Amino acid sequence: MTTFATEFLGCKVSMTDAQGVRERLAADGHREVPADRAAVRVLNTCCVTAEAVAKSRKAARRAARSAERVVVTGCAAALEGAFDGLPPNVTVLSRRSELLAPAVSEQVGALSCTGVAQPRFGRTRAYVKIQDGCSFACSYCVIPQVRGASRSRSAAAVLAEAQRRATQGHRELVLTGVNLGCFRDREAGLDLAGLLEAVAAVDGVERVRLSSIEVNHVSDRLLRAVADTPGVARHLHVPMQSGSDRVLRAMRRHYAAAGFLGKMHRARELVEGINLTSDVIVGHPSERVDDFGATLDAVSAAGFTKVHVFPYSPRPGTADAGDDPVTSAEKRRRSRQLRALSDAQGAAHRASKVGRRERVLVEDADGRGYSDDYTPFRVTGGVRGRLAEVLGVLAAGDAVIATLCS
Repeated sequence: MTTFATEFLGCKVSMTDAQGVRERLAADGHREVPADRAAVRVLNTCCVTAEAVAKSRKAARRAARSAERVVVTGCAAALEGAFDGLPPNVTVLSRRSELLAPAVSEQVGALSCTGVAQPRFGRTRAYVKIQDGCSFACSYCVIPQVRGASRSRSAAAVLAEAQRRATQGHRELVLTGVNLGCFRDREAGLDLAGLLEAVAAVDGVERVRLSSIEVNHVSDRLLRAVADTPGVARHLHVPMQSGSDRVLRAMRRHYAAAGFLGKMHRARELVEGINLTSDVIVGHPSERVDDFGATLDAVSAAGFTKVHVFPYSPRPGTADAGDDPVTSAEKRRRSRQLRALSDAQGAAHRASKVGRRERVLVEDADGRGYSDDYTPFRVTGGVRGRLAEVLGVLAAGDAVIATLCS
C-alpha cells in the first residue's frame, strides 16, 4: 500500500481530473493522506497563463521536497519543457484526460487487494465533467493544443456519476467542461439543455448549475431549460473577453459586442432573476486604450456581478505567441480599473439581496455558501452541506449576512 495525495491547479475541469485519479488510486488499494505525509503526490497542473505554469512548477518543486515521488499531470504537463530542471523524483505524465487515471495507476502500481469505496468529491458542491477539449481556435488560447478536440461523455455516464454524487450526499452538482455548450449525445438525443433537465431530475439532486458557457451556445432552448426546470440554478458565467469588436476579431472570438450584449439581454428576458458573471482578458496585443474603454462600457451594460480579470500573457504555439506590446504596468492599471467596476456592480447586487429570502447551500463551518443565482452568503447557524432557507439582513464585504428562516 502506498500513501498518496492528489492536488490540482486551475479550473474546475482540472479538479474533476484530479478527482478521477484520486478515486482510481483509492480503488487500487492505496491510502489517501494529507499532502505533507504522502509518499506519492499527484499534481494536476494548469497552463492557461504564464503565471499558472510558474505556479505549477513551484508546486511541483515544493512537493518534491517531501514526497518520494511526484507525478505531474494536466495541461502544463503537455507543454514541452515546462518542467525541465526539476528534481529526479518528479515524473511528468502527459495524457488525455480519459487516459489519465489508468496511467497514474500504472505509475504508482495497483495492489492485489480490493480498494476502499470511492471517496466523496473534495468539496460540498460536486463537479461533474460532461465534455472535454475545444475545437475553436482563439488566437491567445493554448487549451486546444493541450486538451485536444471537443468530445463529450455519454449521457448515461454523466447521469450515473450524478446519481453516485447524490448518493454520497452532495446536494448540488455543477456540470463542467472545457467548452460546455458543445456537449452532444446523439445516440441519446440529448444536447446540453436536455442533459441539464435530466441531471436535475436525478433522485437526491436538489440543485444543478452550469460552470461556464460560451455566448454562442446561449440559446433560447438553454435559457428556457434554466428558467423552467425545478432545481436549475439561475446563473450563467459567460466569458466576454473584450467589449471591443476590433479586439474580438483579433482574438478570433466570432461574435460582436452588440451580439454578446443582446444575448445577455435575452437571458434576463427569459430567466427571471438571473445573475450573470464573466471573464475578461486585459492587455491583449490588439487592445488600445479606447478598446479597453469599450470593455468597461460593455461590462457595465451587461450588469455582470463578478468579472474574472486575466492579464494577457503569450502562450506557446498560439497565433499571438510572439506579440505582447502592452506593458505590464498598463495591464495592471487596466486590471485594477476593471476589478473596481466589477466590485462595485457586485456590491450593488449583494445589497439588493437584503430583506429577501434565498436558498443557500452552506459550504463550510463558517456558514459561507452560495444562493441559487451564485450570490455569496454567510449564514448564521447554517449547517455545512445543507441547503437552507435564509433571510438576507446585511450586505457586508464580499457576502450577504443572513439568518435562518423559521
